[in-house]
Amino acid sequence: MKTAWVFPGQGSQTAGMGVDLAELTVAAEKFDRAESILGWSVLENCRTGDNLSRTLYTQPCLYVVECILVDLLQARGQQPDAVAGHSLGEYVALYAAGVFDFDTGLKLVKRRSELMDAAAGGQMAALMKFDRSQLEAAVAETEGVVLANDNSPAQVVVSGTEEGIQTLLGKVKVRRTVTLDVSGAFHSPFMNEAAQSFQSVLDPVTFASARVPVLSNVDPTPETQAEALKKRLERQITGSVRWREISLTLPEIGIERVVEVGPGKVLSGLIGRTSDRVSLTNVGTLDDLNNIATAISAR
Repeated sequence: MKTAWVFPGQGSQTAGMGVDLAELTVAAEKFDRAESILGWSVLENCRTGDNLSRTLYTQPCLYVVECILVDLLQARGQQPDAVAGHSLGEYVALYAAGVFDFDTGLKLVKRRSELMDAAAGGQMAALMKFDRSQLEAAVAETEGVVLANDNSPAQVVVSGTEEGIQTLLGKVKVRRTVTLDVSGAFHSPFMNEAAQSFQSVLDPVTFASARVPVLSNVDPTPETQAEALKKRLERQITGSVRWREISLTLPEIGIERVVEVGPGKVLSGLIGRTSDRVSLTNVGTLDDLNNIATAISAR
């Protein structure tokens, strides 16, 4: 059965995530290595949950926990046929595909989280249940607002000025709107300054070609070439997350099963509401990993 691994991003974090893995040697080594790079303890932040809502801590914590899950899945004989990650999760997808090592990815995520945490101005809002053609037309004609995350047929996130978002909402009938608790208008032109600063960190990093196809946020077509994957990542901070298209593409490339690797079931829910052509599994805990191992041995 052809399988894709997908990795959630900011918003999926939960207090206690990864703590049950800490006694495993692979996990302990990764937690220790992360502390030496970051200067603070991912494990302690996950255990208490005190800082997990702040971008500066959220992104590195998710990256480390999800990379540990990747290592443990691979140690149990699992390998994906394709990978994708939502926003921050794309860095874990690239790690899982062998594009860069753990340290390189964490250093990139550390700088990314610092820049995005410091972003000021603008806001983000999630919109649920709307007429897509009406929404797309309204976004196109409204100054100061862009489609940041196209998550599913019934859910998107817009980024922009408060005035722009309010103007947009006056033009579109939406069943529900939720203003997101973030520091800035992520995945929009408001992040240009952060993206330019991040570029100086990304430029010297050498990417390897991926072992399996990667479906990127800004371009959901499968790609393995190192240079193309790096160019896609360069556009990610300001570019839209095209998750709905990723969900539709997975079965088109022969994927039959999707494993969400990380805390929660956000991506499984989005994929399930977009396509009924794949089975969905979640791996976020030690019990989940043991269940995967049991399923393998039963074959």
